[in-house]
Amino acid sequence: MKHNLRFLLLIVFSALLYGCSTTAPANESATNKPAETKPGETKPAATKSGEPILISSGGDIMLGSPFPNASRMPPNDGRDLLQLVKPIFEAADLAFANLEGPLHDSGNSAKCGPNSSSCYAFRMPTRYAAYLRDAGIDVVSLANNHANDFGEAGRDSTRRSLDGVGVKHAGSDKENYAMTVLDVKGRRVAVVAFAHNSLTPNVNDLDFARQLVTKAAAQADLVMVSFHGGAEGAANARVPQRSEVFLGEQRGNLPAFARTVIDAGADLVIGHGPHVLRGMEIYKDRLIAYSLGNFVTYGWFPLAGATAESLVLDARLDADGKFIDGRIHPFIQRDRGILTADPTKSSVRTIKRLSQMDFPNSAPNIADDGTIKPR
Repeated sequence: MKHNLRFLLLIVFSALLYGCSTTAPANESATNKPAETKPGETKPAATKSGEPILISSGGDIMLGSPFPNASRMPPNDGRDLLQLVKPIFEAADLAFANLEGPLHDSGNSAKCGPNSSSCYAFRMPTRYAAYLRDAGIDVVSLANNHANDFGEAGRDSTRRSLDGVGVKHAGSDKENYAMTVLDVKGRRVAVVAFAHNSLTPNVNDLDFARQLVTKAAAQADLVMVSFHGGAEGAANARVPQRSEVFLGEQRGNLPAFARTVIDAGADLVIGHGPHVLRGMEIYKDRLIAYSLGNFVTYGWFPLAGATAESLVLDARLDADGKFIDGRIHPFIQRDRGILTADPTKSSVRTIKRLSQMDFPNSAPNIADDGTIKPR
C-alpha cells in the first residue's frame, strides 16, 4: 500500500512539474506560429505549398495618352480595353504585364522638343491604374524605354498610383525598385525587371544581372525575370545569338542574358520590347519567352500584321520552378488597339514557327491549339 501511494504521489508530482513548464497556451502555440523571416532569408520550407503555380503574362500595355492631345484616348475612357483577358488573369495565381509608359496626369515631356513631329512620349491617366487591378493583374514591369518619358515625376507618380490600388511593380530603377516579392500560394515569388537603359537593371550588364537574381533567389522560393530588350519591328522577329543594336542603343544579347539569370536562380524569363512576337525555348527545365509583343497598345503604334498579333502566355511551374506546361491564348489588336479574340490562332503559329527556327534543339512542343509542353 505504501509503495502504491508513493507511486501515485510521483505521478501527481510529475504532472504538476511538466504541466507548469513553458508550453504556450493553445492560441499562442509556438508550433503554429510562423517563424519570423529576416531580410535576406528564405521563408521556412514548412510554410510552402507543394502545388504548381500558374503564371499568366501579357506583353506591352499602353492604354492611351492625353499627351500631346486627346486624339489618342480610347473609347469609354479605356475601361473596356482589358476586359477580354480578365477571366484569364483572374484564373492565374500570378498575372503579369509590361506597363509601357508612366501613369501621370500633367506636364510636358523633356524627351520631345517643341517642334517634334515623330517623338514617342506618352502618359496614361493615373486613374488607369485601377483598370490594371480590375483586370486581375498582380504585378507589372516598369523597366522599359518609355517609363521615363516624363522623368522622375512620372516614375514617382506611376509607383504611387500602382501602390494605391495594390498592383506590385518592379524595375523603375536599379537601386530601390529593381524587384518586388509577392506571396503566392504560401510561397514567396520574386519578380525582377530589366531593360536596356541606365536607370533600370540593364540587360547588357550580365554581372549585375547575376548578382541581382542571386539575391532574389536567396529571398524567395521562385524567381520570375522580365526583360525589355531587342531590336524593334516586324523585321526583327528572329532572336540572334549576339548583341542587338537598335537606334544606336545596345539592346542586349538576350539568349546570353536569359541563360545567365537562369543559372543564377531564375525560374521563368519573360521578354518584351520588339513590339512583335518572338520564339521560346527551354533551358535547364525553365521556360524563356523572348518577346510577348504588343499586348494592349492603344492609339500610338501602327498595328498591322506582326505588330497586331497579341497573346496571353500561361506557364505552370512546379514547386521547384520547373516548367510543367503552358498555353498561348491568341488575340489580335484591331483598329487603333482594341483587343479581340483571334479564332485563326495566328499568334500560336507565329510562336511555334519562330521557336523551331531559332531554337531547333531547345524549343518547347507547341500544339496547334496553343498548348505548350516540354520536349
